[in-house]
Amino acid sequence: EMLTSTGPSNQLSAEPSGRCLRAVRFFTGDMRQWQVLIIQLLDGILRGTAQVMFVSNPVSGLLILTGLFLQNPWWALNSLLGTFVSTVSAILLRQNREAIFAGLHGYNGTLVGMLMAAFSSKGNWYWWLLFPNVFMSIALSSIMSKWDLPIFTLPFNILTCLHIAATGTTHPYFPEVYAALCFFFPQLFLSVPVGVGQVFGCDSPWTSCLVLLALLLCSPAICIHALLGSTAGSLKFGAGLALAAPLEDVYAGLWGYNSALSCIAIGGVFYGLTWQTHILFLLLEANHRQRVMLSHFCTIPYQLALPACTWPFCLSTLIFLLLSSENPAICRLPLSAVSYPEENRHYLRHLRMSEKPFIVGHWNILTLEFNCVLFFCLCVS
Repeated sequence: EMLTSTGPSNQLSAEPSGRCLRAVRFFTGDMRQWQVLIIQLLDGILRGTAQVMFVSNPVSGLLILTGLFLQNPWWALNSLLGTFVSTVSAILLRQNREAIFAGLHGYNGTLVGMLMAAFSSKGNWYWWLLFPNVFMSIALSSIMSKWDLPIFTLPFNILTCLHIAATGTTHPYFPEVYAALCFFFPQLFLSVPVGVGQVFGCDSPWTSCLVLLALLLCSPAICIHALLGSTAGSLKFGAGLALAAPLEDVYAGLWGYNSALSCIAIGGVFYGLTWQTHILFLLLEANHRQRVMLSHFCTIPYQLALPACTWPFCLSTLIFLLLSSENPAICRLPLSAVSYPEENRHYLRHLRMSEKPFIVGHWNILTLEFNCVLFFCLCVS
């Protein structure tokens, strides 16, 4: 009887000692386990940096980091630290390892780390804001997963706005008021690639070119859609000039980065890359769906001493992803199957080959439903 009563307690006492022994072995000997862990961690950090642009490629992440160092070494170091803290914290909290090493727990830390350095005055460094980002990302992921929706950069937006609201209206985020600039076509067209670089808060054309090269390396479709989105946000038919935005903001690419992110997300990452989804996005951009939203988020937050961040991209794209259609050409992918556009097309092709062919008689009804959804979106915008 004594053996049976003490057996479970002996097992419980043996578990902590076994864990301690494994921990000691992890740090002694030749530490061969670290070789795998360090390589995986480095790969996850680089992928997390690239995931800001929906790219999961470590070489692309390295190119983007190089561009950030060209822009500002202090910002780049903070972005690297933010990605590291977010990734390691997710490992310690035992989140999904596949998602961790795909960079999905690191990209918000990249933006938080870099923009906290950019929005802070000299001598102030709000490093502790990196930790709330981890818990906010996990909490939002658990909520949004019920609708099979991504969290995008919502944690970054929330933390940045709370941080700048707490620092007051005298925060150095707000620049001096410059004299009105004259309309200059070369600088206007330069704002298109700079708008892509502004996703990372960088206005250097060289940094923007490295970001575009990183996108091209992983997916030419993502690179093209980033340029199309930035063009739609900045040029004549886009948000900036159509809403009489200050020319210095248009030239700096501040009216292009939200459109670039939306174009990437809708144009092939979360939807299958078809000409129907491509035209649908261009129609929505041309009919100022995001332009009006962007104008509100660039005027109202400015009056409240807050930046626009990526709120227009997050809200407009999430609303778009909530739309449903039975049109087989408008196919939203489940989050578990999302990859880069070329791989998404390959996935959909195999999926459609394994299914029964669609009934031709339903096409008129499906097309009518698609047109109704499109008309509703344009009216709401």
